[in-house]
Amino acid sequence: MYSMIKYEKAIDHELSQRLSGNVREIEVVLTDLRASMVSKRNQYTRDPRLIYHLTMGDGGTIKNIASSWVGSDQVSSLTFFNREGRMLTSVFKDDQANVRSFMPVQDAVFLSAKYIADLKTQRDLALAEANEKKLSLILISKVTGAGGRLVGYIEQTVNVEKAFMARLKSRLKLELMFFQNEGQVVVASHPDFYLYKPKFFQSFLKPNGESFFDLTVRTVPYGFAVYPLKWGITELKVALGANKSEANAVLKNVNMAFITVVAAVGGLVLITILVTSSWVLKPLYDLVDALQSFETQEQAVTIPVKNDTEIGLLTESFNEMSTKIGQARGDLRKKITELEAANRELKETQTKLVHSAKMVSLGQLVAGVAHELNNPIGFIYSNMNHLKEYSDRLIELVDVAKENPKKLDDLKEEYEFDYIVKDLPKLIASCQDGARRTRDIVLGLRNFSRLEEAKLQEVDIHQSLDTTLNLLQGEIKNRLEIHKHYEPLPLIHCYASQVNQVFMNILSNAVQAMDGNGHIWISTTVIKDHPGSRGRKGAVQVSVQDSGKGMSSETLEKIFDPFFTTKGVGQGTGLGLSISYGIVQNHGGEIQARSEVGVGTEFIVILPVYPPIQDKTTVRDSV
Repeated sequence: MYSMIKYEKAIDHELSQRLSGNVREIEVVLTDLRASMVSKRNQYTRDPRLIYHLTMGDGGTIKNIASSWVGSDQVSSLTFFNREGRMLTSVFKDDQANVRSFMPVQDAVFLSAKYIADLKTQRDLALAEANEKKLSLILISKVTGAGGRLVGYIEQTVNVEKAFMARLKSRLKLELMFFQNEGQVVVASHPDFYLYKPKFFQSFLKPNGESFFDLTVRTVPYGFAVYPLKWGITELKVALGANKSEANAVLKNVNMAFITVVAAVGGLVLITILVTSSWVLKPLYDLVDALQSFETQEQAVTIPVKNDTEIGLLTESFNEMSTKIGQARGDLRKKITELEAANRELKETQTKLVHSAKMVSLGQLVAGVAHELNNPIGFIYSNMNHLKEYSDRLIELVDVAKENPKKLDDLKEEYEFDYIVKDLPKLIASCQDGARRTRDIVLGLRNFSRLEEAKLQEVDIHQSLDTTLNLLQGEIKNRLEIHKHYEPLPLIHCYASQVNQVFMNILSNAVQAMDGNGHIWISTTVIKDHPGSRGRKGAVQVSVQDSGKGMSSETLEKIFDPFFTTKGVGQGTGLGLSISYGIVQNHGGEIQARSEVGVGTEFIVILPVYPPIQDKTTVRDSV
């Protein structure tokens, strides 16, 4: 069996070596492609018309110039940015190879700040982006004018699609496919490869190095080798597959010969075993019976020594071991008794410490609540005296109107009846505002104190976000535009009601941050390495960005503090983001915020797929 496995591995190794040569050929193709893009880039950036119109920010003229370039070049698109990274125009080929263009009208589109920072120290930056059945190879370059002064940026894109893969397949005589890091097929030479689920190939993709696996495509066996490739700063995975029909036929004949020899040798061995088993195994059976009885008895078990062979020596060793284990059991019982007493003392001490910590937290919470409730209750209380005085006067006026109407006018003037009529609704409205403020604080505290009532379960983050958006549809409709960029995410283990509360607080704040029309961008992605993931499936990241008023750095530092709010009196309790922060922390995640006045605010929530929490008790103690 060992020889059969080694022979099969040798065939796979030879096939893998042959495929590695084809990978080098693909690397040459990509190298030539990048060299061609660099050459074209140099040609474009030497054109004085481009430099002049980039300097002037004239996207319309640049579009006309670039349309002829895209039509005669192998690139799929050319995108131009000014020196601040704002997109001026993009010229591209559609699915019918027609040249089209795009210019942002209302919403500005900017080049990533990270790419701009990288381009400060280098001429160009290469990266790849994966889309549905398409891999985009991108080269971003600086455009400089006279004296080396930066005037803008140019982005060249070549799409690796069905036609590109067909040319590679015809050239290499192989099947091939490119993967994302999660195992999802991005682009492939055979349509059947798109039908596999991402998890199917994920087990074959090693983080570092090469791997080999077998795959049957429409009854034809293939051997696939996976190799890492790089396009600039992006790491890719490519799998090359060669037909193994002939190799499998040879392997089948070799295996048949091996099996015949092994069957003959096995028959002889079986006869030998039957003859010698009664002489060799009987003492071992006695030893096994003694071991089984030893497990159920408290005292030491001994076996008579019948011979001086190796079995006899083993029996003597067993008798000595049995005696020592009996003594060790007695000592262990004493230690267990001592440990149980120590454990009881530790539990009592732990209970006292937990109680002390809860009392400290309760004192801080009560102090904050008392301070926050003092204002609304204070002016309600102060209004009561005026309300009582007004009610007494009104009752007296009613009595006078009933008993002596002639004195009514004089008494109304004396009691300032007209002023009471104007001031009384104001006092009542003031009391209502105070009561509403008190109610909001109490409701917030009640939500805060019931975080442990959720149930730990698997949750689809995209479904939670969409559900929350549906609840806010009344405030969003006909006013805000929602932009979603969802990447495939695993289900996360969390308390669903708590996570929904986090998204509700963040999205509600984003909606309220914009008085008129605006935009909200929601994106999700997977983070493989996260400290709170415990090494299993990483974490998910949710980004919510709005085009609202933004916040100053001073306000940004306080947004997670309890009872801090930027809303007017009676419009918010200041507990929403504080509760959200606690929920995310209890799940082992992170919540970050960044904002700029006049630009907008972005909240980033990172939640591990498997949070470091076990049950509701952990959440309750943390709260």
